[in-house]
Amino acid sequence: MYYKRLDPDKKDILLIDDTPENLRVLSFILKTEGYNVRKALNWQMAMTACQIVLPDLILLDIMMPDVDGYEVCRRLKSSDITAEIPVIFLSSLDDIFDKVKAFKVGGVDYISKPFDFQEVLVRVQNQLVLRTAQVEILKLKNELEERVKQRTCELEKTLQILQKEIASRKQMQGELLKMVLHDSLTGLPNRFLFSQRLETSLNLSKQESNYQFAVLFLDCDRFKIVNDSLGHLVGDELLVAISQRLQICLKESDTLARLGGDEFGIILDKLPDINAAIQVSERILEKLSLSFKLSRYEVFINASIGINWGNKEYEKPEYLLRDADTAMYHAKALGRARYHVFDPIMYQEAIQLLDLENDLRRAVEQQEFVVYYQPIISLITGKVSGFEALVRWKHPVRGLIFPIEFIPIAEETGLINAIDKWVLRSACHQLRIWQDYPTIPKNLTISANLSARLFSQPNLIVEIDQIIQETKINSASLQLEITESVIMENTHTVKTVIQQLKDRKIKLIMDDFGTGYSSLSYLHNFPLNTLKIDKSFVKIMDKNPENMGLLPAIIGIAKSMGMTVVAEGVETREQLEKLRSLNCDFAQGYLFSRAMEPELVVDFLNADPQW
Repeated sequence: MYYKRLDPDKKDILLIDDTPENLRVLSFILKTEGYNVRKALNWQMAMTACQIVLPDLILLDIMMPDVDGYEVCRRLKSSDITAEIPVIFLSSLDDIFDKVKAFKVGGVDYISKPFDFQEVLVRVQNQLVLRTAQVEILKLKNELEERVKQRTCELEKTLQILQKEIASRKQMQGELLKMVLHDSLTGLPNRFLFSQRLETSLNLSKQESNYQFAVLFLDCDRFKIVNDSLGHLVGDELLVAISQRLQICLKESDTLARLGGDEFGIILDKLPDINAAIQVSERILEKLSLSFKLSRYEVFINASIGINWGNKEYEKPEYLLRDADTAMYHAKALGRARYHVFDPIMYQEAIQLLDLENDLRRAVEQQEFVVYYQPIISLITGKVSGFEALVRWKHPVRGLIFPIEFIPIAEETGLINAIDKWVLRSACHQLRIWQDYPTIPKNLTISANLSARLFSQPNLIVEIDQIIQETKINSASLQLEITESVIMENTHTVKTVIQQLKDRKIKLIMDDFGTGYSSLSYLHNFPLNTLKIDKSFVKIMDKNPENMGLLPAIIGIAKSMGMTVVAEGVETREQLEKLRSLNCDFAQGYLFSRAMEPELVVDFLNADPQW
């Protein structure tokens, strides 16, 4: 058991000597220097003294009975507790051998008797300074080791936290990468990942002569109807079911991706020829033709598929997908629920169509259109009753382009609204000019076509009112021609618009009657003024003079419902006479005149043509 010193600021020196006089003298000298001195006459007393308080320095006599100083030093150095205490030997022996032996057993210094007290003080002071330095170094070392140990522990904890953070970030990166590269709804690769794999397949085809593949672009038919009628949740459920059914038709090495909306892309890997891609497409169409039993509904749907062979001559993978997309649109145009293989001619047609669309947008901005007018003849009086306004595109390079070439593009892009309104305003303005001529009948009418898109616009009536007010024409002189598709899309809205037009005394003509879906079933529900018979019915009369086709029935139905009838495409006198015999009210066609420029109309009317 060890006790603390009474005065920790004083250095403690233990004197071990069997001669009391030596102890007394040394003790006195050291105490006068301010040291705390304890004395031991033998080994046992020395060990007891050390057990009470560890001394800072030991002065040890060599020549002692029983156990000499060498042995005492050995025992002190063999103990972990006392091993670090410096020992200065005291001896009357001055042989070099004794000094060497003293240093070998662990002594740090050697003082010969009789003592030179000044020497004793210097040697004691030096050893205490060294001891103090050693203790301080040991303390610093222990503190450093403790700090290192503590820091190591902290670093290990920090390392563990970092490792967990790294693992968490890797997991998060994996999840983010999956989110970036996969569709969130179906879990399939998205367009970006599909493009990467498509690039890989294209590169393989360039590197390996025997590697062949195909790209399929699939677009669901009638999917918008499902979304609009049953809701987007059902639509999403259907997309998941479609993706699962498509996956069944493919090999594990093939790639199925959702490109967006209801469009899917497929890479068919390692194919022998194009027939293998066609077989897969046929299998897909067969699987999709079966009903989809969803959670609440049973739904039928199919798809149009474009097939493109993985030609290694392609420069970029997106061109492969582009041409597969082009082939898909051809499949839709051919009737849907089928596949179509890409032909390079399709690309040229698509480029031409795109150029035409771009030109058409510019044409709308710069108003590159002109209106031609074709006369409508009354078969009762034989005179001109009005004109139909027919738009032409005055292309700066290609010249005059007829509606059959650009109207479908205008309808698809939405440009038809601007074109129809421009034609309507131009026609009304032209009618106002003609009515100012004293020789031209005041009851002359003007007919203009309205597309289904424009007819469904909520501000249509307001714009028509503005045009009538702006041009100052009599609204009763205006006739608007619509197709069957107008009244089929939104019957309630159409009824409201038609009634508003009738309130303004504007007449409505159903154009191309007989070429649509089920026209007769709609006639009772919509108060139309006139039916315009399509020219295809008029041509039938030329093929078989005895057969009037459906013309008598159509004219009879119109008359029974209080509507007048216009026959278009009249080209011969024989056709004219047959239409008169059937009590047809009006006719137009090349027999009377082609559509003419507005400045020629006045001369045409002044010639007072009679039929």
